Amino acid sequence: MLTTNAAPLSADAINKALREFKIDATSEQIVSIQRYTSLLLAWNEKINLTAIRDPLEMLYRHFCESMYATVAVPLQKGRLADVGSGGGFPGLALKIISPGLQVFLIESNVKKATFLAEVVRDLELTDARVLVSRYEELGEEITPVDFVCSRALGEFDKFLNWAGSARVAAGQVVLWAGGRDVEDIKKMHGWSWREAIGIPHSLQRFLLVGCRERKTEQ
Repeated sequence: MLTTNAAPLSADAINKALREFKIDATSEQIVSIQRYTSLLLAWNEKINLTAIRDPLEMLYRHFCESMYATVAVPLQKGRLADVGSGGGFPGLALKIISPGLQVFLIESNVKKATFLAEVVRDLELTDARVLVSRYEELGEEITPVDFVCSRALGEFDKFLNWAGSARVAAGQVVLWAGGRDVEDIKKMHGWSWREAIGIPHSLQRFLLVGCRERKTEQ
C-alpha cells in the first residue's frame, strides 16, 4: 500500500480555505478532501500527478480553484466531462462538492487513469466514470453532455471544435485559463463567452464560460 509521511490537512484548515472561495462543505465532504489529498500525496511519489507537494498548497490551487466553479458558473447538477483529468482536477473535486453532477473523467494516461479509478473507489463516489482515451476519439460515450471542462489543456481551438461538434454538442464549456490565454480563447469562433471570472487569490488565473452559438448547430 502506498503511504506518505505528510501531515494530513485539518478540518479547520480545509473549512477556512473553502470559505475564502465562498464554498460551503459538509463534514463528509471535508473527510473526502482529506482522504483524496492523502491518496494524491502517496501516488505522487510514484507517478507525476502534480508538481505541488505541499498539502495546503494542493488544497488552494487544486481543490479550491476547481470547486470555485460551483460558485461562479454555477455547477451543481448535470452531465460533465473533464478533459485531461490528470490528478482529478477539476472533475473529481467538482464531484465531491456537487454530488449531483454525473462526471466523466477523460484521461489517456493509463497510470493516471488508474489513480482516478482508485479515488473514485476509495471515496465511494457514484456517477463518476473514468474513460481511458484521447478526448478526440470520444463522442456518443459521453453524450448528451451539459458541460465540458478542462483545467490544464493547450490547443484550445482543437478542444473547442471537438466540444462544439455534432458528435459531442456540449451545452457549455468551462475553462481554467491563464491571463495570457483568455483573449485568444475569446476570439475563437463558435462560442459566446461570458466575461472572464477572476479566481480568488490569483491575479493570473481565470474561469472562462462559453455557450455554443446557434449558428454552429446543424
